[in-house]
Amino acid sequence: HQHWIRLKEQASLLSTLGLTAIWVPPPTKGSSDQDVGYAPYDLWDMGEFDQKGTVPTKYGTKDELKAAINECKKYGIKIYFDAVLNHKASGDETETFQAVAVANDDRTQEIEAPHDITAWTKFTFQGRKGHYSDFQWNHNHFSGTDWDAKGKRSAVFKIEGENKSFADDVDGENGNFDYLMCCNIDYKHPDVVADTERWALWCVQEFGIDGFRIDALKHISAGFIAHLLDTVREESGKPDFFAVGEYWKQDVDDLNTHLETNANIHLFDVPLHYNFARAGKEGPSFDMRTIFDGSLVQSTPHSAVTFIDNHDTQPYQALESYVEPWFKPLAAALICLRFDGYPCLFYGDFYGLEPISENEPHTAIPGRKEMFSRMLLARKEFAYGDQNDYLDHPNCVGWVRHGDEHHPKGLAVVMSNSSTKGYKRMNVGQHRAGQVWVDMMGYWKDPVTINNEGWTKFYCHSGSVSLWVEKDEGMSWITVEECTPEEHERHLREEEYARQNADDSSDDEQKEFEAEHPDLPKPLDNWDHLLTEDKPEEGDLKEDKPRR
Repeated sequence: HQHWIRLKEQASLLSTLGLTAIWVPPPTKGSSDQDVGYAPYDLWDMGEFDQKGTVPTKYGTKDELKAAINECKKYGIKIYFDAVLNHKASGDETETFQAVAVANDDRTQEIEAPHDITAWTKFTFQGRKGHYSDFQWNHNHFSGTDWDAKGKRSAVFKIEGENKSFADDVDGENGNFDYLMCCNIDYKHPDVVADTERWALWCVQEFGIDGFRIDALKHISAGFIAHLLDTVREESGKPDFFAVGEYWKQDVDDLNTHLETNANIHLFDVPLHYNFARAGKEGPSFDMRTIFDGSLVQSTPHSAVTFIDNHDTQPYQALESYVEPWFKPLAAALICLRFDGYPCLFYGDFYGLEPISENEPHTAIPGRKEMFSRMLLARKEFAYGDQNDYLDHPNCVGWVRHGDEHHPKGLAVVMSNSSTKGYKRMNVGQHRAGQVWVDMMGYWKDPVTINNEGWTKFYCHSGSVSLWVEKDEGMSWITVEECTPEEHERHLREEEYARQNADDSSDDEQKEFEAEHPDLPKPLDNWDHLLTEDKPEEGDLKEDKPRR
């Protein structure tokens, strides 16, 4: 129950690194003291009342939550609540009512005649005693459930009654994907709509939040969500109130179809996450020129929240598709340092992950706090202005950010998924001629000098990324990340190659150098069968669209 306390303690650091908003886990009372928030019992209880065997939620008390939010606000950090509005769990009493089972793979097909079932659909919230809201829930406020307590039977039950049906403006998977789990909330019921609107406005007024992350968006009426957000923005006096939805579909066309019906919401770029996961597993055989293909940030950038991993994609979770650790720095640069998209970093990537239970077979995954800190600082200090892309080689890509009036320094990014080092010859502007640039990640120790035309070669190690900025003696925070002796030896050899392969060197000289150093360590030996090739070719300057 210490999460809100930890958040308060970390607010200053996170602000220094450049984080401007935090999506906190569901702060509402769940089914037990260890419920992570996705089986919500009472939205109006944020760790204040003795319900479900506990006063605090898994993350702490209401007072601790407010203290954490106030501390974040002090440092200019916005707060987005995780709003779990699709269902309710752990009802207080059972009721008997008419329902009909439907096919799990086609919810439009009834598989039996309507009959009485008994289910835990009555929510009285005795511990809260009507504080904040006196609304009590019963089966009329739900459209489905999954357990008949009398018949001891599990199925997808559609609740019968006047104006009762699953919502039709939801995802079409399984015929109709309104029903997901537990007691499925019916947003056709006016009392439900009214109470949910009051709760959303209360969150803004009571806690001063700046947005919602909406869980299970594809299972909720799109019309209701659009109406809810319009109401909050109008009545709270926050017209820019932010909202991002978890619409978990790998096909970007599905995401764009939803945005056509609800344009006032952002969506997580799920297709880009799967591109990252595939790139990490395929290694050098993945064509880096295609890393954004089929992604939301490519097709609809103003609506895209980009991310690497989240709580659902980590090992042994429902949507496990964890991005390989070696690729995370590359993915971090791809979401943090480019013009398009609103990047979201996962707590577990930054601070590390522990197995949820002793039964989980995976070991703890260490966080990458130092690496992500540098990425965030690069975004905060350098990633501004127009962008020129050099996404022109299957294994080595890069881009240049030219800076703006308030952040004129500029930034050059180069990354390689190959088993050998890479470079990109990129132009940072004639006005930077003679400047000495360094890798602010600290991975590549030798500096480079910009020539009279604004060009130079920017290097990176194999399976790595380097962030190049003008050398500044004030960069005392740049240190080399710990590495194994083998990695250190590889870095030294590659830097020797870089010194010998000056700007006027040819590909023939490079091949000669590689022939003279056949023992150059390969950090990822299991990739050897996938690709053995020479260094990447230089890229031609490619103009991107001007910055909005």
